[in-house]
Amino acid sequence: MSTIKTRTTFSFAKYMKELGIMMIGGTLAFTGFETISGGEKFYKEVLMPSLQMLDAETAHRFAVKAAKYKMVPRQWTPDPPSLSTTVFGRKFKNPVGLAAGFDKDGEAVEGLLAIGFGFVEVGSVTPQPQPGNPPPRVFRLREDNAIINRYGFNSEGHAAVLQRRVQDRERPGAMKGVVGVNLGKNKESPSPIGDYVEGVKQFGGVSDYLVVNVSSPNTPGLRDMQGRERLEKLLDQVVAARDNLKLDQKPPILVKIAPDLTQKDKEDVAAVVTKREGFIDGFIISNTTISRPSSLQSDHKVETGGLSGAPLRTLATDTISDMYRLTKGKIPIIGVGGIASGQDAYNKIKAGASLVQLYSALIYGGPPVVSKIKRELGQLLEADGFSSVAEAVGVDHKAT
Repeated sequence: MSTIKTRTTFSFAKYMKELGIMMIGGTLAFTGFETISGGEKFYKEVLMPSLQMLDAETAHRFAVKAAKYKMVPRQWTPDPPSLSTTVFGRKFKNPVGLAAGFDKDGEAVEGLLAIGFGFVEVGSVTPQPQPGNPPPRVFRLREDNAIINRYGFNSEGHAAVLQRRVQDRERPGAMKGVVGVNLGKNKESPSPIGDYVEGVKQFGGVSDYLVVNVSSPNTPGLRDMQGRERLEKLLDQVVAARDNLKLDQKPPILVKIAPDLTQKDKEDVAAVVTKREGFIDGFIISNTTISRPSSLQSDHKVETGGLSGAPLRTLATDTISDMYRLTKGKIPIIGVGGIASGQDAYNKIKAGASLVQLYSALIYGGPPVVSKIKRELGQLLEADGFSSVAEAVGVDHKAT
């Protein structure tokens, strides 16, 4: 009896162990399948809430690695023709891009393009590697659908990012798409202008466009470079460096500005970028804001840093509208700030943006938000009788 009992107990224990392994394996397999297949409901109700159990920076690193190793949903169906557009000489299959700050070091470009982004912007990249500000340095404001970050240009530096860009472009069978590089300066740089010039020299041949980022609030003194005299001096040298590149097709130069500029600041920036035809190719509007709307509910609203997400939406759209008007619509704009739906993207396009970018919405909604925005944007264009994105750019100004 005792022998039989022992064998029975042993067999039961083994069975339960194997069953447990099977259940764990099945759960992981299901999660992996759902992660790659990309159901909106799964991401919204399961995966993204689970990631939010991690601290914000750890979750960010996890998301970058998931995109790097293509553990993300891939878009298989082509975008509708109405979403295709050409801006500063580059053709975009759709106008919805990923803003700088997510893939800072260019690790996951191919995976991000596969999600369905029309373009991806890496960076900000600084000449020399630097750690950025000490953690904690990124905070979720869940109640507000917002993020505050004070990363401070943490970057692996030009050499590491350049190597990845070269490899991405030369790897056989690699997914191709429009990729921009956002340039920053080192915190302790003795020559801030020199940092941007060096970025142009390093990345001019491996980028579809370059961004002069003078608007992050997390590097001391950086936003001062948006002043008229300093901005003009900076852009003169950046454009000269671009023009001296030995390339058949030289990269467009864009300037990324803050949403917190005064009216006089905006007028000065507009005067600089339009000082001669073809000087600057575009704007990115806008970076994060240092303002704190009274509507914020999260306890993290007191954290220092740049605020992004839903609370930035209206301020960014208003800044787009102002700069479109001040430049008479002659300088293409990439609109950023609080885009989480097709309507949000459409509002920025009607205000004057030729393209749009998102970031915070990806944190809360996951990759399926990209397809959602494109689907809704296509429906809105069709409902208003537009056959293309380009037809809708700046229509709010034409109506008045």
